[in-house]
Amino acid sequence: MDMTPPTHPATPFGVDRKRFYDTIAAHSMTPLWEVLHALVPQAPATPCVPALWKYADVHPYLMQSGQLITAEEAVRRVLILENPGLRGRSSITQSLYAGLQVIMPGEIAPSHRHTQSALRFVIEGHGAYTAVDGERTQMKPGDFIITPSWTWHDHGHQGRVESDAPVVWLDGLDIPMLQFFDAGFAENGHATSQAVTKPEGMSTHRYGANMLPMRYDAPFGRTSPIFSYPYERTREALHELENHADIDAWDGVKLRYVNPATGGSPMPTMATFMQRLPAGFEGKPYRQTDGAVFSVVEGSGSVDIQGAGKTWSFDFGPQDHFVIPSWHTAKLRSQPGCVLFSFSDRPVHQALGIHREERLP
Repeated sequence: MDMTPPTHPATPFGVDRKRFYDTIAAHSMTPLWEVLHALVPQAPATPCVPALWKYADVHPYLMQSGQLITAEEAVRRVLILENPGLRGRSSITQSLYAGLQVIMPGEIAPSHRHTQSALRFVIEGHGAYTAVDGERTQMKPGDFIITPSWTWHDHGHQGRVESDAPVVWLDGLDIPMLQFFDAGFAENGHATSQAVTKPEGMSTHRYGANMLPMRYDAPFGRTSPIFSYPYERTREALHELENHADIDAWDGVKLRYVNPATGGSPMPTMATFMQRLPAGFEGKPYRQTDGAVFSVVEGSGSVDIQGAGKTWSFDFGPQDHFVIPSWHTAKLRSQPGCVLFSFSDRPVHQALGIHREERLP
């Protein structure tokens, strides 16, 4: 007996399904039951794939871009880290954007503002600055710097053209997220550089000493009032914890950056982290619903990533970048030890009550 089901099974009412689908399509409707399992899968599914960008491969193109176009003409001279599964969408995950920005000695990336929140994580070079809301901060390798939503900001390199090296940093923004909400706006400044009205370090003095002004006014809304988190201070904390605290079997020593006024993430849409994998670290596997972007600060190691029935293994070194998509199982290891910066869209998951994490044995 032939048990193969018919191509178009009979319906209880004798109605031809395809004809019905074609009819309702003319009225801009479609049947849920044909797409339900794709809309509400049994486990998170993403078109994003794990990927690694070796800095040694990327660096020559960054330097070439410095000869191809000026910072003023480009507005922001950036090479986007585009997920191989999302080509053409300028995204590293479905909700996050990442790119490597380069500024040459003597240049200024002109002032503008936008509703998108942005982070800068400095990869290499000295002599550059970021200005936010009338205050400048110097950019040093390993520093994490925030550009709050809708704040005027510009970047500059005060080095000498003939002798100093370019400065490169990682840009992380919530551009795809705001595109989803149709909430993206931008405005160019009238001057190339904004007027500096505050001494450097003022935001740290005012908000970064485990104290807040008596009448705290949240200058950047839900974003941290501190816009520069120096690596020197972060690295010292990781070093002391590595020597004197328990080592987590999944993360090594991992700290999250915080908004000192709330204890929450520095930005409402993006969380940022720094972690140290001690020498000889063999991490246990974990997975989480927030896809994460990593920048290697120091040392080297490797990561195994599993998802969608596939396995990826990446060896990483200083200044490399990689992405672990949502609900992909990852396992980190490092023989010499390393330091990793990362960011994700975890605050949005947590605000919606949909964040999930599994730490596997």
